[in-house]
Amino acid sequence: MKSLPIITDPIYKEPKEFSTYEKFWLKYINDKRDLPFIHLLTAIHILVIPTAILLYTPFLQGWYWWLAYIPYFYISQLYFKGRFGLMLHCISHRKLFKKGYTWLYHWTIWVVCPFFGHTPESYFVHHMAMHHVENNMDEDASSTLRYQRDSLWNFIKYWLRFFLLGFRDTFMYLFGHRRKKMYMRLTYGEMSFYAFCVLMCFVNFKATLFIFIIPFVFARLVMMIGNWAQHAFIDISDPEHNTINCINTKYNHTCWNDGYHSVHHLRPALHYTDIPVEFQNNLDLFAKDKTLVFDGIHYLHIFLWLMNRRYDKLAAHLVNINGTFSSEEEAIALLKERTRKLEPEERMRKAVA
Repeated sequence: MKSLPIITDPIYKEPKEFSTYEKFWLKYINDKRDLPFIHLLTAIHILVIPTAILLYTPFLQGWYWWLAYIPYFYISQLYFKGRFGLMLHCISHRKLFKKGYTWLYHWTIWVVCPFFGHTPESYFVHHMAMHHVENNMDEDASSTLRYQRDSLWNFIKYWLRFFLLGFRDTFMYLFGHRRKKMYMRLTYGEMSFYAFCVLMCFVNFKATLFIFIIPFVFARLVMMIGNWAQHAFIDISDPEHNTINCINTKYNHTCWNDGYHSVHHLRPALHYTDIPVEFQNNLDLFAKDKTLVFDGIHYLHIFLWLMNRRYDKLAAHLVNINGTFSSEEEAIALLKERTRKLEPEERMRKAVA
């Protein structure tokens, strides 16, 4: 285990001067701290979208097509995917563009999102109208409660259910709660994406498969790996305590402090640059609730070590806030306890309580 280190994750630092390009965009965005999102979207419009269009044309054939696609896949699905996905998360909670320029948001959702495997509107609806409302409890379509969270087989079942039935489960949740606007947004987004892919398969099947369909499958796998790790450790006595924090990791620098998931659930609308300070303001609460804090690792480490049941590695990166744990053995015992699935009768008992 570790003592609480100095926090090195990104906070906002005012630049000495904004560039001409940045000054232009400051007229259209709500918060100057969100200029990195503009830089990201600019790079995507320069590197990703034009290349995707080129891959649909007859100018590239045979090996030339693959020579263009391989770097395209790396840039779009490995280099930009996490950044874009977590930018989407941030702008779901806080509006990026000023009133009067919301068409820029809709452009991002309906035009840019599909290149990264996100169906239009689905992320916002699932995340804002269900996940944060239900907080990983039973009615949450992506809840981890009913799964053994250090089991690869259980994760496969979890991902397959979400991939095959996630739309249905989310729709039925919203329908049952009479959230018509939300389930209609969800339906329009999902059905439009599927129809678009079918249509584009007649234009160029190979390009559609590799530019839209495979990234869609990949995105829903990556999102579920992240959600699994974020909600892998559930306090059996109070399942509402089911989030973690990952601090001092490169991931937080590239994905907008997404590692602070407990802080995010405490204050969902908090700007990502304010999160490290908020984390330090809540240390006593995290110690009281035994909220797990990991130093120097991110969700993929946690996922892989859970799948291999390397609780020793997890404990080695666990931060012992205010002496929460008397020994590493106690910490490991708690880690194991919190990955146990809750049986139906337990979940019902907790819900009634």
